[in-house]
Amino acid sequence: MSAAASYRPAGDRAVLIELKDNDAVQRLAAGLEAQRGEELEEIVPGHETLLLVWRRGAPPLGAIEQLISGAELTAEASAQPAEIELRVRYDGPDLAAVAESCGFSLEELVARHLACRYRVGFIGFSPGFAYLLGGDAALQPPRLAEPRTRVPAGALAIAGPYSAVYPRSSPGGWNLIGSCDEPIFDPTQNPPALLTAGTVVRLVAK
Repeated sequence: MSAAASYRPAGDRAVLIELKDNDAVQRLAAGLEAQRGEELEEIVPGHETLLLVWRRGAPPLGAIEQLISGAELTAEASAQPAEIELRVRYDGPDLAAVAESCGFSLEELVARHLACRYRVGFIGFSPGFAYLLGGDAALQPPRLAEPRTRVPAGALAIAGPYSAVYPRSSPGGWNLIGSCDEPIFDPTQNPPALLTAGTVVRLVAK
């Protein structure tokens, strides 16, 4: 497993693979998805991990290594990831505080945040909550010291190396710098989540 730093069992039906970075996670996940059989039930990307879950128990080590080697080859020839454009407004209550903490004017903060090419690293926290990687290294404010009890759906937020749009109302400790009207998560749709792991996201100012 050339892309994998290490791996270990996760119960009887799963294996957790630890990789060097999220790029490696996305490549391996794409390769596995492209050649996925019925026995492999779930492929769950994390920041630097990939969880594989089988329906009736994990196969032997040799079979897992063969599966991953084939997936790495498939990923090299796979199609480009999907791209989605999100229209946003920079009108969040924490915008000025984030600009000050990062040492930028409001205009420069917005320009830097818009200029990045984001990719969904993984889904977590709540259904449809997509952690966007690829942000400006100079824009990494810490989480709030005291989380809000309610963050509205559509809030554009930033914390550390991540950006996100809250898919629905929930508590949250990220810095709110804007808003987005796109429906990020709708349980009546198929699929319910607009953003999935590996999707490239471009932010466009309204």
